[in-house]
Amino acid sequence: MASMMPRDPYAYDVCGPKKITTPGVTEILFSSWKDVDHKRKVLACFVQAVYLLELDRQGNRTPQTALAPKWLEPSNYKLSQTLIDERDGSIFGAVLEWAGYSVLRPSGAPKAILALRGTLMYSTTVRRDFTDDLRLFVRENLEGSVRFNSALKALKSSVDRFGYWNVCIAGHSLGAGFAIQVGKALAKEKVFIETHLFNLPSVSLGGVWNRIKSIFGDNQTDGKFCAAVMKWGLHFYVNKSDFLCTQADTEVIQNGPSGNSLAAKLFVNSKTVSDAHGIGQWWEDDLMLMALPNSKLIDTHLKSLKS
Repeated sequence: MASMMPRDPYAYDVCGPKKITTPGVTEILFSSWKDVDHKRKVLACFVQAVYLLELDRQGNRTPQTALAPKWLEPSNYKLSQTLIDERDGSIFGAVLEWAGYSVLRPSGAPKAILALRGTLMYSTTVRRDFTDDLRLFVRENLEGSVRFNSALKALKSSVDRFGYWNVCIAGHSLGAGFAIQVGKALAKEKVFIETHLFNLPSVSLGGVWNRIKSIFGDNQTDGKFCAAVMKWGLHFYVNKSDFLCTQADTEVIQNGPSGNSLAAKLFVNSKTVSDAHGIGQWWEDDLMLMALPNSKLIDTHLKSLKS
């Protein structure tokens, strides 16, 4: 008997979540997208699909052997556009769109999602990935990158087609850096896109909060300021063991949540995992997260915007 071919460790049925099913008619009345855990898992899978789009490209995989599509199918989304770095031809992002009938789209499910990957430690991509990593860590600004311009153009196109309320952004690590900055660019135009940031490096957290101040102006009252940031819909996901996010202060404010801290949401994974900076932890089915709307991280950085 011929030996079976080994299964790829990145295959969806090997390492993907087990409890995401294809949306059916019941989703019209009882949308799983209104569940924060379901949304987190699906968006993490979509970011993983972007990593695999690039690995599929590097491996010359055919449509029959490609890994990335399997990470989209259970949630009934399809690849609409790949974002390619013109410097090396690598895929760093993708626009994903709802693949089913519009009447069957669950309430809260975006019509389009901009997903952005982080760094890949492969010879064909690592040079350009590290170039933008250094830009993020040293300058705390990615606007000079060709990837920023490409991602912003794709995001604006999706907003023009579907409306800002039907679009969201998800990014991991370096991709989270791009996600928050393209989101910021539209926020300057008073267009607020729901944004999900997985393992955003902490070196950029303080800086990005300080720069957001320029979006809303220096004379905002507390109430107007928080209302503006809340429209953005910022969601942070961090692991306390992540060495790239060790500066993130997740301690809870004991006196209760302030008005500031309600303007963004922070989800903390305290579980020790083999790769605390990896995207894979965020689609785990039984992940126990601490949701800290009144964390010092959120409160401190939002206060800095008004100072």
